[in-house]
Amino acid sequence: MENVKMVITDMDGTLLNSNHEVSSKFFEIFKKLKQQNIKFVAASGRPYYSITEKLKSIKNDITIVAENGGLVIKNDELLVSNTLSTKNLIRLIETVDTLKNTFPLYCTKHKVYIKRASEEMIAIFSEYYTNYTIIDSIEEIKDEVIKIALYHPLNSETNIYPFVKHLSTEFSVVVSGNHWVDISDKITNKGHAIRFLQKYYNISPDETMAFGDYNNDFEMLQCATYSYAMENAHDNIKAIANYKTKSNDAFGVESVLEQLIF
Repeated sequence: MENVKMVITDMDGTLLNSNHEVSSKFFEIFKKLKQQNIKFVAASGRPYYSITEKLKSIKNDITIVAENGGLVIKNDELLVSNTLSTKNLIRLIETVDTLKNTFPLYCTKHKVYIKRASEEMIAIFSEYYTNYTIIDSIEEIKDEVIKIALYHPLNSETNIYPFVKHLSTEFSVVVSGNHWVDISDKITNKGHAIRFLQKYYNISPDETMAFGDYNNDFEMLQCATYSYAMENAHDNIKAIANYKTKSNDAFGVESVLEQLIF
């Protein structure tokens, strides 16, 4: 591992425990990563502002890949921004509006627009999207949309994905969590963002370590020789990762990083 120059980790189900918390152990390890000039990247389906809230004390020392690669930001500098065109957004809305018991969230750089949701649902969404506006009509969205996040109360893989997977010929359509399917511009994925950063920092896959747990981490893990699937990961992720680690509740990321820095 002595050649590792960049560490990338997903957030939910990976760096965050089941209570959506980052451990104090990680922040201690991060100090050593910084001392050893190892770059750290937080790569998540979450919005930028949510990731920075979780990593507030180190946000100026890291690079953030938000919205599954739709945004890449370092020190408030926007390095990558992939948005849906108005034409494509309208086309997607036509399909989204036909989905039963599914809640669409329209994600922009600074906030999310939520349509037709109860207070109970909004409470769930606000863990991930703290900056939100409730709308009655899509016409109320004035910002560029990076991603449509679709939420199903039971299971997204069986209740949403089969009805939107046909869109994957033109868009990025990914099951990003037990309840979530994300739809973005075709080139938007974490792997595309990581390849950009590898070129930006002149770091090779052999010098890259990455951790993930769900299908939206697939392309990202393929960019790293040191790719780790969490014990709690989706079977698709376990199948392609080169290594495995403990679960997000058993400090799976931290245990590997301790080997890296000591």
